[in-house]
Amino acid sequence: MNNAISWFEIPTTDINRAQKFYETIFGISMIPMEMPNIKMRMFPLDDMMNGIGGALVDSGGFHKPSMTDGPLIYLNANPDVQIVLDKVEAAGGKIMVPKTEISPEYGNMAVFIDTEGNRMALHSIPQ
Repeated sequence: MNNAISWFEIPTTDINRAQKFYETIFGISMIPMEMPNIKMRMFPLDDMMNGIGGALVDSGGFHKPSMTDGPLIYLNANPDVQIVLDKVEAAGGKIMVPKTEISPEYGNMAVFIDTEGNRMALHSIPQ
């Protein structure tokens, strides 16, 4: 096992709003994927076989956004958490924990609430 995580799904209630939020704060273009009962917007992935992938998901209620329950996912904010964090509120999110140093060798973290009401985290490692 190379990574503890291979895939993650972030719940949405408005997939287009969520897509705009994440594309804005990370400066990316998400990849649409539609199935009969589920809508996804996948984060770009450089190496499908060896990378960790994830998506925004609208499953009609199977996935539920939460500010307090469930796992906390740390998204890659290299080279600096603050660059991404500076875009969160303008994109419609809310900062819960500002940029905080974990330690000099483990870098920095921050926590925010996205437009869907999910508690999410950021992590960056000093370069």
